Amino acid sequence: MEALKGVRILDMTHVQAGPTCSQLLAWMGADVIKFEPPQGDATRGQLRDIPGADSLYFTMLNCNKRSITVNMKSPQGKEVFVDLLKECDIVMENFGPGVLDRLGFTWEKIHAINPRVVMGSIKGFGSTGPYAEFKAYENVAQAMGGAMSTTGTLDGTPFVTGAQIGDSGTGLHLAIGLLAALHQRDRTGKGQYVEVAMMDGVMNLCRVKWRDHQRLTRQSLAEYSVPTKVGMGDVPRAGNDSGGGQLGNAIHCKPHGPNDYIYVVVQEAVWANLANLIGPALGLPELAGDPKFANIGERRNNQQEMWALITKFAANHTKREFMAILNPLDVPCGPIMSTSDLANDEHIRGREMYVELEDEKRGKWWNVGMPIKLSASPAKIKRAPFLGEHNDDVLKNVLGYNESKVSAMREAGAFEVSRKT
Repeated sequence: MEALKGVRILDMTHVQAGPTCSQLLAWMGADVIKFEPPQGDATRGQLRDIPGADSLYFTMLNCNKRSITVNMKSPQGKEVFVDLLKECDIVMENFGPGVLDRLGFTWEKIHAINPRVVMGSIKGFGSTGPYAEFKAYENVAQAMGGAMSTTGTLDGTPFVTGAQIGDSGTGLHLAIGLLAALHQRDRTGKGQYVEVAMMDGVMNLCRVKWRDHQRLTRQSLAEYSVPTKVGMGDVPRAGNDSGGGQLGNAIHCKPHGPNDYIYVVVQEAVWANLANLIGPALGLPELAGDPKFANIGERRNNQQEMWALITKFAANHTKREFMAILNPLDVPCGPIMSTSDLANDEHIRGREMYVELEDEKRGKWWNVGMPIKLSASPAKIKRAPFLGEHNDDVLKNVLGYNESKVSAMREAGAFEVSRKT
């Protein structure tokens, strides 16, 4: 049995943050009805790589959903929305500030229509506070949530992360909130409003940096390779430092391309074995006993020299070869995996984290798989829906409309832009 079988979601979200959430819930068995305007989710046509086919931006975020097109500017379209609200457990939206309110559907109105419905809302900065009316995008959220100021090198420009922590990270937070609210609804009979702001989600994912922000009021940060001091204020950018109690960094390997790196963590327990391995090869047979590296405190003080020695040894090995050398020593390490590495990795394929799909417009394509593994209800990933593909299915089988009503509403412009609206 699918874990969320019987849960129906009216998904009004678009682009990335909301669809990330609803796709995960769909993969867990929820019936997700993607409620689209007549022109469809904007990402259907963004960065399109095959003429006439929905973009990978859309297809990779909307698997296992049904699509219905509704013109919310028409009275008949609003009627369809209200009827669907009555049939759903969750309604989701990530419109700009006030958009749904201006259409006449505040949370209070939605709650009155269906007191059991849980409403999920994603906003850039939330519905309260000085920033509430501002628009946000992925990188704006990373900038304002603390991620960019703490990512990169001390003397360089702040960087965004490759991971979409502003959009997809917010979607993951919303999924947790919706499931919690659904659980409470099943005990109390009443739905509630669940809001996640992108800025808030990024801050939560930067929790370690807030730890260091407070530590800087009392001490320097010994594990950082860049200079720190009490009272300096801002947590600095520290490149590839581990950010934890153990020292870690990215080591360049042969053939020294842009992704020929391995990340290595030098724990207290492994230093002697590691030093005995690399020392003789570098003409330093007494490296393990060198007082500059005798304990973790000394290695922190001299970490730049330590990393230079490890890098010199690694220069004769590929990242995979170096990993094979380090693993028997129990040195925590892992190669920097490029997209090509991951797409062809047997571990990733074996865990179904890169799965092949197919549809008649795009042909064969690949999607990132379900990261949450449920033993009794494994996910079955299906392609994303075409625009309006399930109009008749939803109207007749969910709402119980007969053919004459569907035809009349179609003529009135309920499902497409009409001159009558």
